[in-house]
Amino acid sequence: MMKESTKNLVFCAMCAAITCVLAPLSIPMPSGVPISLATFSVMLAGVLLGTKYGTLSQLIYLILGAVGLPVFAGYSSGVAELVGPTGGYLIGYLALVALSGALYEHFGKNAQGRKKVIGMVLSMILGTIVLYAFGTAWFVVVTHTPPLSALLLCVVPFLPGDAVKIAAVAVLVPQLEKALKRISPRCNPAA
Repeated sequence: MMKESTKNLVFCAMCAAITCVLAPLSIPMPSGVPISLATFSVMLAGVLLGTKYGTLSQLIYLILGAVGLPVFAGYSSGVAELVGPTGGYLIGYLALVALSGALYEHFGKNAQGRKKVIGMVLSMILGTIVLYAFGTAWFVVVTHTPPLSALLLCVVPFLPGDAVKIAAVAVLVPQLEKALKRISPRCNPAA
């Protein structure tokens, strides 16, 4: 049997890999901030792995992209992406994963039924709000776009898609948690 820390690192690597696969799949937008599946995988990592390992998984993703692997939206990479107009959203993934993981661990992980799902959904909503705030503030500073225009360009078009992603994670995670408990009763990736 693998030790718990080894299992958690394996889950961490898997979530980093999921982000590396999903994030490049994107739709360009007029703002330059593309619609991608990255936030789905970031939220999944947060609620499935918790703050510590979820954040580590997304830090790995960002490092891989920064050193040149084409894992950012549109198969882009490099430090320039992290400091460019969309860099605040990329760095904001760390806030999203950490906050959604922490809130779910505290308010939903050990709950049952509706309370569990509500805790999970609220944790992802609050994490997404912080992501939007950080990313949009960064976008405003880098592009000198007025804040209201930046909100209309960088937040409003993303709300429906992020709502769908939150719903998908909320459906998927309880099933994954059950499957992981069946595989290994001591397995708790968020511990």
